[in-house]
Amino acid sequence: MDYSGLAMELLNKMRLLHKAKSQRCIDEALQGEAFVLHYIMRHGDDVLPGEICDEMNVSSARIAQTLNNIEKKGWITRQISLNDRRKILVKLTQEGKNAAEKHNHDVVEIAAKMLYLLGEHDAKEYVRITGKLAGIISDYKESL
Repeated sequence: MDYSGLAMELLNKMRLLHKAKSQRCIDEALQGEAFVLHYIMRHGDDVLPGEICDEMNVSSARIAQTLNNIEKKGWITRQISLNDRRKILVKLTQEGKNAAEKHNHDVVEIAAKMLYLLGEHDAKEYVRITGKLAGIISDYKESL
């Protein structure tokens, strides 16, 4: 089996996916402002920026910039922790909750439509293989 050739084909297909408008929406949900909003919504109030950094595997500067952007939109507030004044706690505003819920709905709708277009068998296989690949990558990353 020529895994190098197959890898090149996979990367070309992934580039095509990455260019698609619907994929950009999904990418945003996994790494941008929408991800941050959804993370805060899932973990409740009093989220620390460092926790978001760890989850996204990005620098604190990148998270600070993202938090600044969504704070300007009125989607979050930041407050100094009463227990430890060195910590800043991030909370969603109601407008932020609404934005997170809308974006999550939109992303699920796009993903569901893509899976529907694949057909039941291929959709289930795609999800299964993606999960298997995620596990392999996670194990590989830890062994480096």
